[in-house]
Amino acid sequence: MKKFLTSAMVALAAIGVVVPTAVSAQEDDFSTVMITDQGGVDDKSFNQSAWEGIQEWGQANGLEEGVNGYHYLQSNTDSDYITNLNNAISANFDLIFGIGFKLEAAVQQIAEQNPEQHFAMVDANVDLPNVVSANFKDHEAAFLAGVAAAMSTETNHVGFVGGVESVIIDRFEAGFVEGVKAVNPDVEISVEYVGSFVDASQGKQLAAAMYANGADIIFQAAGDSGNGVFSEARDLVTADPSKNIYVIGVDRDQEEEGLVEVDGEERRLTLTSTLKGIGPAVKTLLDEAKAGNFQAGNRVFGLAEDGVGITEGQLSEDVLTALEDYKAQIIAGEIEIPETPER
Repeated sequence: MKKFLTSAMVALAAIGVVVPTAVSAQEDDFSTVMITDQGGVDDKSFNQSAWEGIQEWGQANGLEEGVNGYHYLQSNTDSDYITNLNNAISANFDLIFGIGFKLEAAVQQIAEQNPEQHFAMVDANVDLPNVVSANFKDHEAAFLAGVAAAMSTETNHVGFVGGVESVIIDRFEAGFVEGVKAVNPDVEISVEYVGSFVDASQGKQLAAAMYANGADIIFQAAGDSGNGVFSEARDLVTADPSKNIYVIGVDRDQEEEGLVEVDGEERRLTLTSTLKGIGPAVKTLLDEAKAGNFQAGNRVFGLAEDGVGITEGQLSEDVLTALEDYKAQIIAGEIEIPETPER
């Protein structure tokens, strides 16, 4: 599958202060673990991208999956975060990842209590000398998704389905809406939130209502709940192949989630997907820690650093050309994209 607007997501810009490593991991003795949020390691989105990055890094460095190499601990509820972080410390992992902004408070608390332990916080900023944080300019990629939706819609009505209202998902909504308006301010935009990242059935219901009300493209930023949006699109097209509807995926190329067979032929319902370089970011942080160069501070990944992007998907050549132009304007600072939506 070809990718668009993302060529070197490993090239990441650092914003922060280099802090000397308290304990340097030995080259042949390094272990890492990630604590998932409720979405789970196989959410086909955020957590899965992080875990795949850790798996690839572990295998490339000759480590085995498990407590002596690379591992993950599943969080089924918010109350699992503290328990899993403490279990990771007891198991003597060298670098502990907290995946998702919902772990921010737990990582803050446990990192303060364990100043010699190194942590990596993804999608939130924990300002402590033993924590490195990785954050992404999701609003930049979402803006491009909005441009793609506005240029591709046939009904002049598009939708956004978010997981939980938060600083992170606000960026997706704000960027998407701004991108749509940049192309055509007359396009109707429906916005709904599931209230959870793990409720695919509710995501499906929200998508059903949007499609029924005339939206033909829905951008989902809802973790596992977003799988319900894909499910509804597939079901609608299976029942009525004349429907011309699409989903925009999030965080990774979700092309496969939009595949459906109609009359013996394959239809692709993923218009495009925004990309978030979680895997490459995780690998970079692991390389530094393993080499004894742990760097506390906040790393920020945007279009300029190839930290976010968008796929070609089913986009027309005209749309792809327009996206390249908008990307260049964003990188040059000619377009300012809000990080919070107007409500």
